[in-house]
Amino acid sequence: METSNKQIQPKFDTSKVLLLSMCHFIHDIYSSFLAPLLPFLIEKFSLSLTQAGFLSTVMQIPALINPYIGKLADRISVRYFIILAPALTAIPMSLLGVAPSYGVLLILLFFTGISVSLFHVPAPVMVYRVSGEKTGRGMSFYMTGGEFARTLGPIVIIGAVSLLGFEGYYPIMIIGILASVIMFFKFKDMPVTVNKHQDKPSIRKICREMKSILLPLSAIVIVRGFMHACLTAFLPLYILQQSGDVWLAGIALSLFEAAGVVGILAVGSLSDRFGRKQLLSFCLIVAPVSLLLFSYTTGYLQLAVLLITGFSLLSTTPVMLAMVQEYSAEGSSAANGVFMMISFLARSAVVVLVGFVADMVGLEKTFIMCGMIGLTGIPFVFTINQAKKNIVETADRK
Repeated sequence: METSNKQIQPKFDTSKVLLLSMCHFIHDIYSSFLAPLLPFLIEKFSLSLTQAGFLSTVMQIPALINPYIGKLADRISVRYFIILAPALTAIPMSLLGVAPSYGVLLILLFFTGISVSLFHVPAPVMVYRVSGEKTGRGMSFYMTGGEFARTLGPIVIIGAVSLLGFEGYYPIMIIGILASVIMFFKFKDMPVTVNKHQDKPSIRKICREMKSILLPLSAIVIVRGFMHACLTAFLPLYILQQSGDVWLAGIALSLFEAAGVVGILAVGSLSDRFGRKQLLSFCLIVAPVSLLLFSYTTGYLQLAVLLITGFSLLSTTPVMLAMVQEYSAEGSSAANGVFMMISFLARSAVVVLVGFVADMVGLEKTFIMCGMIGLTGIPFVFTINQAKKNIVETADRK
């Protein structure tokens, strides 16, 4: 039997995990600009909430090719995927303010989505490979980079718009371009060919072999997506409608993301010790309950509840990523690509639906509905079957 990659890399390689986490941070700080810019885009192009939600959907469409990016990443070095991602995301996201029409806006976001896919499919597999037996901890570090970026992103872009104007903030793309140059030198000696085996299963075979874990995780991603969509896409607009304060709207999203950073660091590592399903169950109970409380509270209490929501809702991602990688046994990029495709497409479709509902009944009622839908994700946790992982690990020990 083939030797497991976890036997080849038994220890947690802190320097490599941190390097990948930093790259995730630089990349995602730009991809986080859309939500805080949404009020400005709605005003400039006179958009409905459905059209506003469709912007996020267009950004997710390239996720359709995630499995094929994963298969490519299983065969070749993906070094330049990682290196180019900060620049390829920074440029279109920095040009949203100067877009002359809604159509051009959609094109810019589509190209951003391609860059997001090129980065996010192979990167978690690379993290898995250098995390040894601490997969949950490695995914926590990696996801912390992304969540910390989304924490600072709203503050960065609101600050840039305040100083340079909505149509004048485009020079901040320079930072992303410089980051890609720096990443070139940082990554030039890092081995990133994630799998050297030549015989690879088809995408269809991967889906069939992993259906016992992909089906329940997909269901969880969909119901979780309703909570994620209303908060990440419409939280600034929700706060703005309530208070009329642009800065408070940006800060609320940052607080939500900051709580997510803490949750990701804690829950991913704890799942190594107490079990993936146990921690996933805990988060899927707390998140919808706290979202419902958020909808019925105001003032400082509402912000406190928002922190709990961010902690529990966002911390589920590293746990699910760890599950997928461990179940695929070899840490397959193609397997991760399938899961990422399901995750991105489910989330993007849900954003449009949430935007449509918000147009019909208003954001306040929509937040309550999303919290109720979130509660339906709890039973799916108990249908997850991780038996394949245990079989593989037992065989490897022999």
